Amino acid sequence: MSATADVSAAWQAYQRMRLQLNGRISRELYRSTGLSEADFDILFLLEESPGGTARSIALRCGLEWEKSRLSHQLRRMQGRGLITKTADAVVELTDKGREQIAAARACHGAAVRRYFGDVLTDDQLAALTAISDQVVARLTDDSTRDHAHARPRAET
Repeated sequence: MSATADVSAAWQAYQRMRLQLNGRISRELYRSTGLSEADFDILFLLEESPGGTARSIALRCGLEWEKSRLSHQLRRMQGRGLITKTADAVVELTDKGREQIAAARACHGAAVRRYFGDVLTDDQLAALTAISDQVVARLTDDSTRDHAHARPRAET
C-alpha cells in the first residue's frame, strides 16, 4: 500500500469511528438528559469557566462556531432555562443548567468509558493522545501563521 493509500485508509477509519462514536454518545446523552451535543458543549465550557460565566465571543472561539450558530443555540438554551444572557453578551449557567451538566457529565463519561476507554489498551490510549496532540499542534501552528499573514480589514 502506498503512503497516500495508507493516509486515505487511516483517514477513512478515523472518520467512521468519529461519526459512529459521536452519534452513539450523542443519542445516549439526549435519551438520558434531553441535552443535545451542542447543549452539552456549551454547558461544559460554561461550567469550566470561572463563576460559570463566559462572554459569547469566548464560547464562539472555544467551540469554533459561527456567530449565528452560537446565537441561535444560546437563544434555545435560554428559552429552556439552562443559561441566561446579558445585554453585554455575558452567558451564565442557571441552577437548572448546572443540574443538567452534572447529569450529562455522568452519562457522557460512562459512554466514553464504555465505547472508547474500555476498548483500547493503555498503550493505544497513550498513542492516540500523542497523535491527537500532534495534529492539534499542527492546526494551531497553521492557524497562528494564517492570522499572522492575514490582511488587515479595511475600515468601514
